Amino acid sequence: MTLEEQIKIVVDALADKKAVDVRVYDVRGVSGLCDAFVVATGTAAPHLKALVAGTQQAMKAAGVQSYRTSGDPDSGWVVVDYVDVVVHVFTPEARAYYALEKLWEK
Repeated sequence: MTLEEQIKIVVDALADKKAVDVRVYDVRGVSGLCDAFVVATGTAAPHLKALVAGTQQAMKAAGVQSYRTSGDPDSGWVVVDYVDVVVHVFTPEARAYYALEKLWEK
């Protein structure tokens, strides 16, 4: 499966669960960790849980298993690593605090 196909599945799953401000960063050649980061915001811990579960279900249905999931919805930040694509789901407060987008915006 191509990187673009994986990104589409993730973005569609996040949109289906009403994620806010979904951004995709192509970091090929910039990061040695993965090829793309997807960053999204959920409204609260239960919403983060639903966003992560929806993404995991969609990717699993497409035959892509996560390598690792880290964080807890109650902490405000959950990361799901699919090797080529890493998904970050934040509460608004955690997203503003960590400001990951500043690492990749031009």
